Amino acid sequence: MKLSVGFIGAGNIAEAMISGLTKVEKDIQIRVTNQSNHERLQDLVAKYGIMAVQLKELIENSAVLIIAVKPKNVVDVLKHLKNYALGDKLIISVAAGIPLRLLNQYLPGAAVIRAMPNTSTTVLHSMTGLVRGENVTAEQTEIVEQIFSAVGKILWIPEEKMNAITAISGSGPAYFYLFIESLILAGIQLGLTEEEAEMLVLETSIGAGKMIAESGKSPGRLRKEVTSPNGTTYAAISVFTEERLAEIVLKAAKACARRSEAMEGEYSL
Repeated sequence: MKLSVGFIGAGNIAEAMISGLTKVEKDIQIRVTNQSNHERLQDLVAKYGIMAVQLKELIENSAVLIIAVKPKNVVDVLKHLKNYALGDKLIISVAAGIPLRLLNQYLPGAAVIRAMPNTSTTVLHSMTGLVRGENVTAEQTEIVEQIFSAVGKILWIPEEKMNAITAISGSGPAYFYLFIESLILAGIQLGLTEEEAEMLVLETSIGAGKMIAESGKSPGRLRKEVTSPNGTTYAAISVFTEERLAEIVLKAAKACARRSEAMEGEYSL
């Protein structure tokens, strides 16, 4: 029997999950709905062979409901959901800054999960933090793990760690993209063409990622192996150290975590 999943929202994270799931899960039926932008829905239908439906049909025909709208729109979705019988439904929110207590207040007794994947679900390498609501059954827990393990790795956590998860892995891909953008610009400033700089930086980043994933060595050890005393790499690393790169990264992560925590207050009752 196919697992029926309904996405409420058709933004970037919804598409990333749909893209990943349709690559690996053949026994899955995906429906998607969106409050507006019907062209976007049709684009997803054309790309992934899923069904675009009205909210009522999605709720009635999906065992799993994934709330993938912007945080500011979650309450509107919950107001609609509370009008339906949800006794056998599993409800997963992937919206940043939306605590379980808000889901429980609108949907008392429902099985709810708070999840924080990232857009690397598209390439099946998401890191997803998961928080289990008290009404989630063992069978539903397995379904959650099936969905998110299909598109990467998972980590069950207590909810108080969710803001840290958001700061490190939820928003984390953007930090790497920014560094890669900056390195490409540096290559251009050093005399490379944009095409040359992009090829060099992208292949270098892919190679570094594969080394971390496959070598069995820590990032620190790999860095030391590349860094000869008083050599070229040492000269560059010295600048990062002098400019306190670690402190900058920590400051950025704390800002992200604080914003996630603030959002929990903003969107709660």
